[in-house]
Amino acid sequence: MKNWKPNSWRKYPVKHVPSYENEKELNQVLSKIKSFPPLVFAGETRHLKDQLSQVVDGKAFLLQGGDCAESFAEFNPDNIRDTFKVILQMSLVLTYSASLPIIKLGRIAGQFAKPRSAPTEKQGDKELPSYLGDNVNGIDFTEKSRRHDPKRLFKAYSQSASTLNLLRAFSNGGFADLKNVHLWNLGYIKKSPQAKKFKELEDKIADALAFMDACGINSDFNRRLKTVNFWTSHEALHLPFEESMARIDSTTGECHATSAHFVWIGDRTRQLDGGHVEFCKGIENPIGIKCGPTSKPEEIAKICEAINPKNEKGKITLISRFGHDQVEKFLPKLIRRIKKEGLNVIWSCDPMHGNTIKSTTGFKTRPFNKVLNEVKNVFAVHQSESSYAGGLHIEMTGQNVTECTGGAKNISEQDLSSRYHTHCDPRLNADQALELAFLISDEIKKNSNYARNAIKAAS
Repeated sequence: MKNWKPNSWRKYPVKHVPSYENEKELNQVLSKIKSFPPLVFAGETRHLKDQLSQVVDGKAFLLQGGDCAESFAEFNPDNIRDTFKVILQMSLVLTYSASLPIIKLGRIAGQFAKPRSAPTEKQGDKELPSYLGDNVNGIDFTEKSRRHDPKRLFKAYSQSASTLNLLRAFSNGGFADLKNVHLWNLGYIKKSPQAKKFKELEDKIADALAFMDACGINSDFNRRLKTVNFWTSHEALHLPFEESMARIDSTTGECHATSAHFVWIGDRTRQLDGGHVEFCKGIENPIGIKCGPTSKPEEIAKICEAINPKNEKGKITLISRFGHDQVEKFLPKLIRRIKKEGLNVIWSCDPMHGNTIKSTTGFKTRPFNKVLNEVKNVFAVHQSESSYAGGLHIEMTGQNVTECTGGAKNISEQDLSSRYHTHCDPRLNADQALELAFLISDEIKKNSNYARNAIKAAS
């Protein structure tokens, strides 16, 4: 990697990178962004990698969640706060039930660009470029809106910086204090079937904190009781932007992607000889690799080796997204190949993308029972393969949307139109996300205990 540079990806074939009419304008924008401050710092990404190394050994669990695609229109401090609340709620459920530290990683503060199945979209007799995310073009079906506009990258950077600023304040300013757990409830969740369960958990935690306080252990003396580490992530899809945000750490000489703490390569862009893999070879950030039904185990192993030649723990997260009825067909072969090569990876489950269907009412949706079944099937396969399912990767929001059917409130296909707000794919609402956490917490604990015993036996 001595000859690698942030622009080395330009020598390789690349998919799903937007094409701009005015290259000069694009280069001016990128040059300006290159002079902007980093959004995250090298020390933070190293800290995250250290935490992720614990997941490889079954000693922690990775919870990754947030928007399918962030939008300029929905940018609002309340929306950021509410998504943060849900991730805190989910992590509390999983920590208490599974007895594991939960690493909290948001799909936030940069998750704008989206790959699409077709370069153009047709409505009636009119055909226009597809919507590729708010940092590329607009969602309105007009020629002006769908133009690839490089100046949108300025707004994406600004929104990401503002989001990170607010998240850091929430994480370290007292909002995340366990004493304030009662503040984490969203208004509409108080009427949900999960409210009683969460209140019972909240009461148990309050009792535990009261005991600890009586022993002199409280947030006045222990900072960890009132702060959380909250990390950001997005798909490293828009390579020109990622290149402009790649910076050299002055203390180590290493190159870091400073657009997020963690970036991933999508199922459509993980070509071994492609530009996205090439870019990720040279950055020190933890890297996710999406694995779908088209992925070949030997190819995934080679990508892992190319990006992580030192086989460093915490560097690579394999995010499986097969579909609830395809897990048993594809996942065992992948696990066996990775184990055969002796590669250190985190195994995470994305139960969203493989379970997207079109409803009878015309909306894209994801049935909650299929999402749940994929997670359970992934845990079962890992247990049968003496492996540890160490992560959950979901698209969710703190807003009271109706985009995924099912769940305890039994959202129907007819309900979808009432609050369908996503700019791209359907998301679990807070109620469904919290329900999922409760339903899988026992599975995580069982899988963790099994994995740790297997690791001990192997060593």
